[in-house]
Amino acid sequence: MRFHRDCSAVTAIEYALLAALIAVVIIGSVTVVGSQVLQMYNNIKDQVVLAMQ
Repeated sequence: MRFHRDCSAVTAIEYALLAALIAVVIIGSVTVVGSQVLQMYNNIKDQVVLAMQ
């Protein structure tokens, strides 16, 4: 009966799943934004090289 009343393990699992989901979203966002920033800097570099010719 004690296990039926103890909800702390369920809560811990829910928090762990929520933290994992947040980590996946952050990693995905950083990956997408990072590649866009890299593309932007490459474009700027190309424009500077073209302007110097």
